[in-house]
Amino acid sequence: MSDAPDYRDTVFLPKTAFPMKAGLAAKEPAILAKWAADDLYGQIRAARAGRERFILHDGPPYANGDIHMGHAMNKVLKDIIVRGQSLLGKDAPYVPGWDCHGLPIEWKVEEAYRAKKLNKDEVDPVQFRAECRAYAEKWVSVQRDQFKRLGVMGDWDDPYLTMKYDAEAAIVGELLKFAESGQLYRGAKPVMWSPVEKTALAEAEVEYEDIVSTQVDIAFEITESPIAELVGAHAVIWTTTPWTIPVNQALAYGPEVEYSLVEFAHGDASINLLVASDLLRSFMQRTGFEPTSIPVNRGVFSGKQLAGTVARHPMHKLGGFFAKPRPFLAGDFVTTETGTGLVHMAPDHGEDDFLLCKANGIDPVFAVENDGKYRADWAWLGGQGSVIAPKLNAPDGPICSDLREAGALLAASADYKHSYPHSWRSKAKVIFRCTPQWFIPMDRAIEQDRAIPRCAEEEAIRAAQSNNATLRQTALDAIERTRWVPEKARNRIHAMVDGRPDWVISRQRAWGVPIALYVNRKTGEYLRDDAVNGRIVAAFKAGGADAWFTADHQDLLGPDHAAADYEPQNDILDVWFDSGSTHAFVIEQRYGPDVRANLYLEGSDQHRGWFQSSLLESCGTRGRAPYDAVLTHGFALDGQGRKMSKSLGNVVDPLKIINESGADILRLWVASTDYFEDVRIGKEILSGTSDTYRKLRNTFRYLLGALDGFTDAERVPVADMPELERYVLHLLAKLDGDLRRATEAFEFNAYARALTDFANNDLSAFFFDIRKDSLYCDAEGSAKRRAYRTVLDTLFHALVRYASPILCFTAEEVWGTRFPDAPSVHLLEWPEVEAAWADDAIGARWQQLRELRAIVTATIEPMRREKVLGSSLEAVVAADLPFADGAAIDLAELFIVSEVTPASGAVTVTVTDHHKCGRCWRHLPDVAQDGALCGRCDGVVNG
Repeated sequence: MSDAPDYRDTVFLPKTAFPMKAGLAAKEPAILAKWAADDLYGQIRAARAGRERFILHDGPPYANGDIHMGHAMNKVLKDIIVRGQSLLGKDAPYVPGWDCHGLPIEWKVEEAYRAKKLNKDEVDPVQFRAECRAYAEKWVSVQRDQFKRLGVMGDWDDPYLTMKYDAEAAIVGELLKFAESGQLYRGAKPVMWSPVEKTALAEAEVEYEDIVSTQVDIAFEITESPIAELVGAHAVIWTTTPWTIPVNQALAYGPEVEYSLVEFAHGDASINLLVASDLLRSFMQRTGFEPTSIPVNRGVFSGKQLAGTVARHPMHKLGGFFAKPRPFLAGDFVTTETGTGLVHMAPDHGEDDFLLCKANGIDPVFAVENDGKYRADWAWLGGQGSVIAPKLNAPDGPICSDLREAGALLAASADYKHSYPHSWRSKAKVIFRCTPQWFIPMDRAIEQDRAIPRCAEEEAIRAAQSNNATLRQTALDAIERTRWVPEKARNRIHAMVDGRPDWVISRQRAWGVPIALYVNRKTGEYLRDDAVNGRIVAAFKAGGADAWFTADHQDLLGPDHAAADYEPQNDILDVWFDSGSTHAFVIEQRYGPDVRANLYLEGSDQHRGWFQSSLLESCGTRGRAPYDAVLTHGFALDGQGRKMSKSLGNVVDPLKIINESGADILRLWVASTDYFEDVRIGKEILSGTSDTYRKLRNTFRYLLGALDGFTDAERVPVADMPELERYVLHLLAKLDGDLRRATEAFEFNAYARALTDFANNDLSAFFFDIRKDSLYCDAEGSAKRRAYRTVLDTLFHALVRYASPILCFTAEEVWGTRFPDAPSVHLLEWPEVEAAWADDAIGARWQQLRELRAIVTATIEPMRREKVLGSSLEAVVAADLPFADGAAIDLAELFIVSEVTPASGAVTVTVTDHHKCGRCWRHLPDVAQDGALCGRCDGVVNG
C-alpha cells in the first residue's frame, strides 16, 4: 500500500497555538502583571456599578510571616466565591485586610529585643509602637504579594489595616459606643493569663496540649464543726496545681455528696480523714493509705451537714493570711468524678472558686504577679520562680517539701496526664489569674435610652426583642437570623455564645488601640460624655492611637472636666475587638451605614474568634449581626490526615506549589475538596489534581483547535441540529442549573466535580469522540459539521466562564488565545443558556443509547486486546435497540463501528468484510478496496 494516496492534507484537523503543556508557574506572573497594568479590578467594579451587591468581608490574618496552607486555602476559597458572584452579574467587591495590632506582632518585635539582651519595657512606648507598626507594614507587603500570586483579586491598593489611623479611630469609636450605653465595667476576676507574655488572653488565643502534672492529696485540719467527730480530723483535697495551695482561702463540698470519716494508719499513729464515700477506693489506691482495723469508719455524713465547718491552712504557722480560718462552702460544681469530693478554693485562680468565694465575702489577694511569680512579700514562697515551673510543683519541690514537713502532704506523684491551656503564640502554659480588667457584660440589660441611633431594620429587630435584652440574648437571637453554612455550625456557635463568660477586652500590652477611657479617681466610674468621646475619636483620626499616649488629656477632657480628677486608662484593647469592629470601618464606611456583609468566611476555629467577636460587637452597638451568612471551612492537613507541623516535617508550602506547578493547581485543589470539613493535601493528592487539570486543559485545547476559523456565518439554528447536538445542549442546560445552585450554595466542590465530569464524560469521552469523524472528514460546509461547530462555540463560551472562578489564570489564557484583542474573561457574565434547551425526552432517549454504547464498547475491548479487531471501526454490532426508531440515529457513528444491525438478545460483535476508506478509515460498503475513498470523502476531495 506504499503507493496509496496520502489524504492527510485533506482532513480538517484541529489547529491551535494553545499548548498542551501548561507551564503555569511561568505564565501566571505575566497574566498578573497584565491584570495590574489594565486595572482589571477597577474595570470590573465599573462594569458592575449599580448592580445587586455581594460583599464577602475578609477576615484579617495577622501580618507576621509568610503565608501557610491555611491562608492559601482561605483566600482562594474567598476569591472563587467572589468571582462566582461577579460571574452571576453582581457587584462583588473584595477588600482584603490585615490584623496589625496585638501579641502576634508585638511578640515578634519583643523577640528581636530578647535576642539583643534588651528589655522592651525600658523602651519608650511610642518608639516601641513605631517598631511594631514597621514590622506589620513589612509583612503586609510580603503577604499582599503572596496572596496576589494566588490569583486573589481585590482592592490591593487600598486594603484595610487595623493600624491605619481611620481604622484606629473607628475602633475606639466602637469601644466608646459600648461605654455610652453602659456596656463596660472594670472588675477583678480570674482570666486566662500568660506569664510569659504578661497579659490576659482570650479563649481564642489559647490552645490545649497534653501535659503531665504533679497530683497531690493534702490534708486540712478541721478546727470547728457542728459535727463533733470532725473536729481534729482532716479534710482531704486533691489537686493537679500545687502552686494554688499558697493562695487557698476555703474548701468546697457538694451539698448532695455523701462523705465518710475514716480512720487510717499514718506512720506509728492513725489519722481521721474526710473523703467522699464514692471516692474512698480511688483515694486509697492513689495514696496507699490503709484503714485501721478498729474502728474503721467514724461516720457517714451528707454534704449539707458540713455547713459551718472550718479548717485551717496547712501552713497556718506562717501567720497572717495563712492563719485565717478556711470555711467550708457549698459548691454545686463539686462532683465525685475525680479527687476526694472536697475542692480547695483559690479565688485568684479559678472561676468557680472566685464566684463561690465572692458570694461568701471572700476576696482575691492578688498574690501572683504578672510574670507568674508570687509577690516578693508573700509569706510562703514569695518571689520564687514561676508558679507553674515544674521544679516548683514537683513532688520534691519546695511546695510539696514544705507541706510534707508540715504533715499535710498525704501523697504526691508527677504522673497525672491531662489537657492544659497554652498560649498559641509563645506555646507556654497559661494560668487563671485574678486581675483588674475591663469587661463587656453578657447578661446586663443594654441601656436602650443611650443606645446608638439605628436604621429602620435594626429598630424593628430591637422592637421584637425584650426591652431588657442583654448582649447574650441579642447575640443568640442574631444567630437564629443568620444563615450558617454548613447548617451544623449554628449549633456550635450557639453553644459557645450561650455558655461564654463576660468578654475580657483589656490587655496589658503596648501595641494596639488603648482603652481610651477616663476613670474618676474618687468614684471609680468611667466618664460618659459625648463631647469628650468626639474629641478622642478626632484625635485618633489625626494621629492614630499614639495620640492617646502623647495627648494633653486636659485638651481631650475639655473645659467641663479637670484632668486631675481622672485617670486615663492605658490597657490595650483585645485584638479580637479590633477585628470584631472591622464591619464598621470597612463595610459601613465604604458602602453605607445600613449595609452589612453578605458573607463572612473563615476556618472553624473562628466560631470562638472572629465570627463571635464580630457578632458581639455588632449586637452590642447595632442590635444585630454584621453578616447575613457565615461559611465555615475546615483545616488543611497533610496527606495522612495529620496536622502540619515543622517538627513532623510534614508542612506543605503553598508558595512551593505555586512556584513548581502554578496557582491554578492549588486553586483547583481547594475547589475540589469538601472544605466544610478538614481536608488533606500532599504529593499524591496534588498529582490527582494535576491530572484533573490536564484533562480540563485538553478539553479547552480541543475546543480551540476544533473552532479554528469558526465564524457566525457557520451557525445553525438549534431546531435544525441533529439530535446528538440537541442532547448535548440539554446536558449543558442541566449543568448550568447545577452550577448556578452550587454557586449560590457556596458548594464549589460540587461545582468543580460537575464541571470536570461534564468535560471528561459528556464531552471528551462521548460527544467529541463521536463527532471527530464529522469534524475531520465532512465537507466544511456540511450541515452536521456546522451544527457540531455551532455547539462547540456555545460550549466554549459557557465552559470558559464556568471555569473562570476556579482556574482564573487558565481561563484568561484560553480566552486570550481565541480572542487576543478582547477584554479579560473576568469581565464576562454568566453564559446565556436557554431554558428551552433542556429536553427531558431527548435526555432519557440518549441516556438509553449511552448505556447501550457502554455495553458495545465493553464487548469490543476484549476483541481488540486479542487482536481479533484492529479498531472498533472494523466491528459489526448486532444489538437489541432500545426504541423502534433507532434507524433515525446513525448508530454506527454513535458506537464508532462499521455498522449496526437490530437483533434480539445480547450484543454480539463480528468483523466487517467492508473495505477501509483511505481518508476517514471507516469500513463502508461503498469502498471498492482498502485505501480507496468512500462516497463522502470522494465528494470532499474531488467534489
